[in-house]
Amino acid sequence: MARNKGAKGQESRARLLAAAAEQFAGLGFYETKISSIVAQAGLTQPSFYLYFESKEAVFEELVGHFRSRLQELVTSSRLESGLQPGEVNARVLGVLETLFRFFTEDPHLTRIGLFQAPEAGSIKAELAALIRDNLLEEQRSGYFRSTLDMDVVAQCFVGTLERLTFAYLSEGPGRPEQLAAQVVELFMRGMLPEE
Repeated sequence: MARNKGAKGQESRARLLAAAAEQFAGLGFYETKISSIVAQAGLTQPSFYLYFESKEAVFEELVGHFRSRLQELVTSSRLESGLQPGEVNARVLGVLETLFRFFTEDPHLTRIGLFQAPEAGSIKAELAALIRDNLLEEQRSGYFRSTLDMDVVAQCFVGTLERLTFAYLSEGPGRPEQLAAQVVELFMRGMLPEE
């Protein structure tokens, strides 16, 4: 039975999670071995079983952590009513920067949760639904045109987030802000030349 033990136990568990995330992200679930996780964490194989029942359990915990953190970020990102027109772009930019930063701060966890996990498709569907709900409320607040189908817009956002995260996952510091600025420019202003 998996369990937690004091501060040292929490540190060991955290090391196992970090090592597992790196191993799964690099090798995939099936090629990752518990022996390689514990070796990277600097622990023994019996210590693994103090905290996790199986390789599946640690993988599921990583996916669950990614999923819940992503849901928290998107749920808390809804724009409140009463913003001035100039504030909307800045707030959307901030939301996208936060999401891209989340994806790039822990690229191993992102690779697992967004791309490798069997439930990655449902995670992205949930993400699209949360974004759609936010957009519908923001549309009712008058921030976006009433003629836009916010389900389509949400799917476009998720596709953009997914592809740019995949393409620029390891680009280093500063990249989340640059990507977010480009996405805001595209979605909020379009591709037509300025008049």
